[in-house]
Amino acid sequence: MVTTATGTEPAPGPPDPAARADGAPVRLTDPALWSTPGLPQTIDALRALAPVHRTETEDDGPVWSVLTYELSAQVLRDTRRYSSEGGSLLGTGTGRPAGAGRMMALCDPPRHRQLRAPATPFFSPGGVRGAARTIDELAGTLVREALRRGEVDLVDLVSALPLEVMCDLLDVPDGDRPLVVRVCDAAFLGRTPEERRGGHQQLIPYLMHQVMRRRADPGDDLISAMAQYRAGGRLLPVEDVVLNLDNIVVGGVQTVRHTAAMSLLALIRDPALWRHLTDGAAEVGAAVDELLRWTSVGLHTLRTVTEETELGGRRLAPGDRVVPWIWAANRDPGVFERPHEIDFARSPNRHLALGLGAHYCIGAPLAKAELGALFTAVLRHTSRVELTGEPKYNGSIINFGLDACPVRLTPR
Repeated sequence: MVTTATGTEPAPGPPDPAARADGAPVRLTDPALWSTPGLPQTIDALRALAPVHRTETEDDGPVWSVLTYELSAQVLRDTRRYSSEGGSLLGTGTGRPAGAGRMMALCDPPRHRQLRAPATPFFSPGGVRGAARTIDELAGTLVREALRRGEVDLVDLVSALPLEVMCDLLDVPDGDRPLVVRVCDAAFLGRTPEERRGGHQQLIPYLMHQVMRRRADPGDDLISAMAQYRAGGRLLPVEDVVLNLDNIVVGGVQTVRHTAAMSLLALIRDPALWRHLTDGAAEVGAAVDELLRWTSVGLHTLRTVTEETELGGRRLAPGDRVVPWIWAANRDPGVFERPHEIDFARSPNRHLALGLGAHYCIGAPLAKAELGALFTAVLRHTSRVELTGEPKYNGSIINFGLDACPVRLTPR
């Protein structure tokens, strides 16, 4: 895939100012691009060349890449002109997705509000505050166990918390938890696409079984709430309930996992940031928001144009696909001063890492609570975390992060 300002391959001549250091054109869907040291300069140059670029992709046809904060926010807010029903992520092809109109991620208001309604109470700030003590205790237990072992994979350490919390929300029986954790490990932590696909193929039948059981004998858990929910007087089809639960589990685990691992790696590499948190110069809540902005692990989102419109000087037609690159929007110098630096005192910090508008992440309060608990536990119980090997990036432009990050923890 090649990204240019004109929609055509650059003609021979002087290097494109947005080209990489080796003169090659920028390929936004190349996962390797997002872990290169020169990434900030590359994205800044591409944004300065034009705020919206025509991008050729192998699987999704031509799309319009949006690199500024204001235009990305405009797309995310306007669900009438920019629909989610044509797909919410690159890599799904050009046809209408199978779950369109049936999943929160793949529908627009008012249907989106209907599907979101039964899950909202479980992720509200009030509900999360009630669970905060349990989350804090669990994070502390996980970090103390990692300290006992000494050397651990940072990715495995931070993944355990959102998995356990999600099992609590779903009220997974104690006897089933090893199975669910093992299946989710394969689905989310699998080293190959085949392994991850196999994990999902096991997770979905398990969720299907639980939905059927709790439709007949409901409890006060998230599965029961979704299984018993009526939209327009009718129960949601079982398949739709399962699709939305799978979507919630994926989002709830992946965002926290990758943000936490990438954030802690940044703290390891910059001891001054670590000191700002340990000496109380920075507040953990503000640090969580800044690290969400700086990591922006959900690199992009996808929308489909529903009517002729203009965006950043480009004429867009119905059916065109638009991709706000969230990482680029959250590093836009027109909105964020010194955007490539981590500044725990940044205020305001209206980042787009958790979305905006109707599709603002339903699990945002829970994700922030889990991240805060993890950072607090690591800072409270450890005096030092050091790399014992090279971090391995995961090769994904959907949830960009680490596959592995070997570290040694020293107790405080």
